[in-house]
Amino acid sequence: MQAMYKAVLPAMLVAGATSAALMPVAAHAAAQPSGGVQFASDVFVERFQPAPGGRTARILERADQLRPGDRVIFVVNWSGRKDGGFTVTNPLPRTIAFAGATDETQEVSVDGGRTWGALEDLMVRDSNGRPRPAHAEDVTHLRWRIPVQLALAGTGQMTWRGVVR
Repeated sequence: MQAMYKAVLPAMLVAGATSAALMPVAAHAAAQPSGGVQFASDVFVERFQPAPGGRTARILERADQLRPGDRVIFVVNWSGRKDGGFTVTNPLPRTIAFAGATDETQEVSVDGGRTWGALEDLMVRDSNGRPRPAHAEDVTHLRWRIPVQLALAGTGQMTWRGVVR
């Protein structure tokens, strides 16, 4: 029998100029950290099926249950004006392997959030202690820096892809 996972967006840490709040965000729910920024999230399973003319159709379905191997897309919409920019940090659950960013400004960490950068610039140590280039499955955290101009606009969206382990 395959294991099933309840679709839940991982906890996110939101840091502003002077405050931070730990905020668990469940799929289809909204939460409000300090600073007046609200988040609403969804998790979608991405499936492909044959379409007319020999093409393939991409289908996105809201995720109620996840199974190993499911390709998922996490969508986080935020709203609320903030005087300064802010940073959103998202730890990945161990049951989800990072499969790519949809925003090239997104930073990743492969060491629990101690260091950040583009995946292709990061290194990890293999089982023998030798350094090697980091791979998507090594990602432990994601981070978005919301600039002042966008924070003042009052809305935005962050998305990323994963695969259920």
